[in-house]
Amino acid sequence: MSGGTKKKENGLVLREVKVGESTRMLTILTARHGVVSASAKGALNPKSKLFSATGLFCYAEFLLREGRNTYFVDEADVIDVFFGLRQSVEGIALATYIAELAMILSPTAAESAALLHLVLLALHSLAGGKQAPGLVKPAFELRALADNGYMPNLVGCAECGRYDGIPFYFDAQKGELLCAGCAGDYKQEPNLSPGALAALRHVVLAEEAKVFGFALGAGSTRELNRCAEEFMLYHIDYPPRSLAFLKTLEGADGQLGPGAPETGEKPDAAQHTSEEEKAEN
Repeated sequence: MSGGTKKKENGLVLREVKVGESTRMLTILTARHGVVSASAKGALNPKSKLFSATGLFCYAEFLLREGRNTYFVDEADVIDVFFGLRQSVEGIALATYIAELAMILSPTAAESAALLHLVLLALHSLAGGKQAPGLVKPAFELRALADNGYMPNLVGCAECGRYDGIPFYFDAQKGELLCAGCAGDYKQEPNLSPGALAALRHVVLAEEAKVFGFALGAGSTRELNRCAEEFMLYHIDYPPRSLAFLKTLEGADGQLGPGAPETGEKPDAAQHTSEEEKAEN
């Protein structure tokens, strides 16, 4: 955006901070310009036209005007506000975590549209109860990093090329797989069952609209969460502060919120589960 010009931009409010009595300072993930800061003067006044469209997790069409050090929101029209997020502590906490992770990744202009779409899909899944928080979290972590330059090599075992059929070890540092046999040569224990491996591949390789459309047993869900979180923490500059609170919401089974609901469409991640995982479901 050139100085002083006004442009309409679709974006999601990732963070809002009160400034003075009536101004909101926003951090917005935009479709074309990545993460930007914008001042919404008067937005805290309930009578303001900006009040509804500048709240946390609001997706809106913004009319942004470029200032010397920041943007200014001149107009904003609501597209979605994800009311369902606020129906559970897990939902709002995970949404906060997703927003913080998006800010840390701070995508380039070329990558911003894809990350925005992924965040919106994640929030729709949570707000509409379409997917369990315990599956949304690892799916978002893995796909967000893969789309932003950290694509893991999931073709097969990095040593022997084996594709599936036995447990595998996922190396979060190298972003590659070792089958159980080859992992033993490196004194590593497998950390992915066949079902968790299928889910990992689904999340990273499926078309974007289907990233969150899978089901998984409790044991494999724990494995997927551990691998995704390790992968995320290794490849970003610093851990999200919201992660610590999110961890306090995990149940005794290590899952965030209730188990994943059964879905009408089960992609490869569910079709390749073992008999033990079927029993878990």
